[in-house]
Amino acid sequence: MKCSAKLLFAVVLITLGFTNHTGARPSTNWVTIPHAKLCVTEGALGQAAGNRLTVDVPKMRAFVTTATTQEVEARFTYLGQTAEASKLGSGEMRIQFGLKLHAQDPCNLVYAMWRIEPESKLVVSIKSNPGQHTSAECTNHGYRNIKPAHSSPVPVLRPGSAHTLRAEMNGDELHVYADNNLVWEGSLGPEAQNLNGPVGMRSDNAHLELEFLAGQSTGAHPNYQLACRPSPGESE
Repeated sequence: MKCSAKLLFAVVLITLGFTNHTGARPSTNWVTIPHAKLCVTEGALGQAAGNRLTVDVPKMRAFVTTATTQEVEARFTYLGQTAEASKLGSGEMRIQFGLKLHAQDPCNLVYAMWRIEPESKLVVSIKSNPGQHTSAECTNHGYRNIKPAHSSPVPVLRPGSAHTLRAEMNGDELHVYADNNLVWEGSLGPEAQNLNGPVGMRSDNAHLELEFLAGQSTGAHPNYQLACRPSPGESE
């Protein structure tokens, strides 16, 4: 009788689509991305001990030049606001750090951004500007925030605190984890399926030290490398 009850309980969980939102880190073969394998298209990235990176500029944009999966993780320490600050193209002042997926170019990509101030929250957006490929063409146009199927709050970041931000994209499905807790999951729709580009990262007015990782690709040539074309004044 007890076995039957346990089996019934398991069937109910499966039927209801039960999800463990605090599961273990996935079995992806993660590799640390060194400074030499990042193309910094705006701002600057410094180097710390090991393969850790530093950000201390108002705006930083970068993408990975080697082949990876659409799985990306940043293990970072938030050190507060940068000494100098810069407003977004919209005129808003915001402190944030996040990940890029399918970063086809500055006009067409997916963002998973951990907003720090003035409000702490995780926002996923698609920037889509078909036919436009440079910041001069699209400026800060084409953003659309995506409503999640499920979400939960992210921690409030305090200077000196260490955290992890991870995003995993499969087709148009995206899962985002903060400190190994699932905080955003949902479908990005057909727009995202048309994008094709590398993973990367972005910061605005956030002083950081971090290790940057991505899922190792098994299908690409070992010497595959994207060209690095910095674009001063990116308006992402």
